[in-house]
Amino acid sequence: MKIGKREFSGYTYVMAIINLTPDSFYAASRKTADNLLFAVEKAIGDGAAVIDIGAQSTRPGYEKISADEETERFLKPLNMIKARFDIPVSVDTFYEKCALAALGAGADMINDVWGLTYDRGMADAVAKYGASVCIMHNSPSPLKGDIWQPVLGFLENSVKTALNAGIDGDKIILDGGIGFAKDREQNFELLNNYQRLGSLGYPTLLGCSRKSMFGGKPEDRLSATVEATRLACKKGVLFVRVHDVKENAMAIEEYYRRAEG
Repeated sequence: MKIGKREFSGYTYVMAIINLTPDSFYAASRKTADNLLFAVEKAIGDGAAVIDIGAQSTRPGYEKISADEETERFLKPLNMIKARFDIPVSVDTFYEKCALAALGAGADMINDVWGLTYDRGMADAVAKYGASVCIMHNSPSPLKGDIWQPVLGFLENSVKTALNAGIDGDKIILDGGIGFAKDREQNFELLNNYQRLGSLGYPTLLGCSRKSMFGGKPEDRLSATVEATRLACKKGVLFVRVHDVKENAMAIEEYYRRAEG
């Protein structure tokens, strides 16, 4: 798959989470303009292949902010990153207006937690700039029973929306949406069978870093996250989106070294 000037294949890469929100569920991930560049530099040094910035929390019970406020939060940091570092940058948003602002400022990918369904113009915005897109499964109501039909059906429809808008097929990646409209049992069902998302013919991204499915406090969920990253490698996931770049990058490197040996 292509993101910005880079092509990604045959490995499991790290996407580093940089939160520009005051209320993200994991407090240590929250950044401001004052410590942003240090955080990005460290993430790159620790092994991040893509930086993902988000200016709106999507934690359970979050309070939605407007597109204008979200843009105000991310635009300066995005410009700072693009001016300083040569690395693909993804912007986490479900607003078309935010996507247009981000892409106009040089973002390489839109990470949409509503899979191109919240704002109907989102796919057109991504296509206009020739950008990449992460399409995540979501639902306005919790899933019941078997999760695979609604998850795969949603993603398949969103891919059609993307292709019809003119987004290149090699710029699409799919996220099953762990923690979104799913209970703990369903989250583990999805995680343990993540390879099933590959049946749609597109690379996958796993985002379960320090999520509540692992129990305990967010601060105590690193080992479970790293274990999920090892599983992602085994299942051929292209990207893991994580808070702790170094630890997850080391786990990935160890997995592939053992696989080759």
